Amino acid sequence: MIKKIFYLLFLCLLFVKTATAKSGLNLYPYPQKVPQTEIFNQYGEKVNLENFKGNFVIIVFWSRYCAPCIKELDNLNNFSNLTKDKGIKVMIVSRLEEWKNIDELRKFLKRFKAEDIDFYLDSGSKLTNDFGINAYPHTVLLNKNAQEIGRIRGAVVWDDEDVIEYIYKIKAKSNRGLK
Repeated sequence: MIKKIFYLLFLCLLFVKTATAKSGLNLYPYPQKVPQTEIFNQYGEKVNLENFKGNFVIIVFWSRYCAPCIKELDNLNNFSNLTKDKGIKVMIVSRLEEWKNIDELRKFLKRFKAEDIDFYLDSGSKLTNDFGINAYPHTVLLNKNAQEIGRIRGAVVWDDEDVIEYIYKIKAKSNRGLK
């Protein structure tokens, strides 16, 4: 009897791990409030997520020391360029302390073909911690009222046609009934 229970529990855990590995996407049934922690934009100005009301926002938290983060920069840049005129704002957020200065970050993004993405710096990982993020890359999706509607854990091939189409569907669904 104990063997059967153990075996059943093992199969359940295996299934959950496989299902999670296939999709790191988690959409919420209801929008959530977001932290109002300030971050710095690429011009050194303080902003918070309320500043982005009116847009569907994709925030990718990343690190220069994260291989999957770096790998997705190029296709995230392509995605951003393909969708920016269609009401989707893409932004990347990294720790301020990872960079000597803004020019170093700009050169890094250019090297990895991501020079078109708006970047933001999180001093002391305050916003990252307020979101409860502890692994990279980690994406937070906001509706046009600057409310969190879901997350994606792990890397994404952003410029894949199916991904783009799916993001448009999420955007349309999340903005229904909002003013």
